[in-house]
Amino acid sequence: MDIAGFRRDNPARCRQPFEADVTRDLLLAVLILAVCSARSPAASGHEAVAGDIAIAHPWARASLSVKARNGTAYLAVRNSGSRTERLTGASTYIADRAELHAHETEGSVIRMRRVEAIEIPAGGTVELAPGGPHVMLMGLRTPLVKGMTFPLTLVFESAGEVDVDVVIEAAATRRGETGHGGHAK
Repeated sequence: MDIAGFRRDNPARCRQPFEADVTRDLLLAVLILAVCSARSPAASGHEAVAGDIAIAHPWARASLSVKARNGTAYLAVRNSGSRTERLTGASTYIADRAELHAHETEGSVIRMRRVEAIEIPAGGTVELAPGGPHVMLMGLRTPLVKGMTFPLTLVFESAGEVDVDVVIEAAATRRGETGHGGHAK
């Protein structure tokens, strides 16, 4: 018997090396995201409108590892109405849950925290961007791979549910950049 308790003379019971597991997981992730991307072209999900609410340039950073458990999604929300709207939730099948998060400063410490809603003022735009409010994707079921897309449902207090396709950008996108070659904002 070897250290793991498997008999050496029975190759069917031997464990696969770590690299094989990672390769299998990555191939599965690419397949899942390819199916999502084929569902609708990225450009069609680049903007969505529901009543007075317009969502522009939904994007996410690529995962740094195939074992990444969390990710973030960013976008811009424009409210052309005469009343404040509230983004109250989000969901996607690529993560166990999606939460609205914001950064707050306590003294010299910046912390990320869950918020119940993000207000979009009448006639205003709110950027969900690195370093600011964002959609936190917790318990990723697959790594986020650059170039792919995934569906995200945003829930608004008045406008209801709005579906968008999130484009996955390079992981190296810097804070404050939109990940869209400067054409957002």
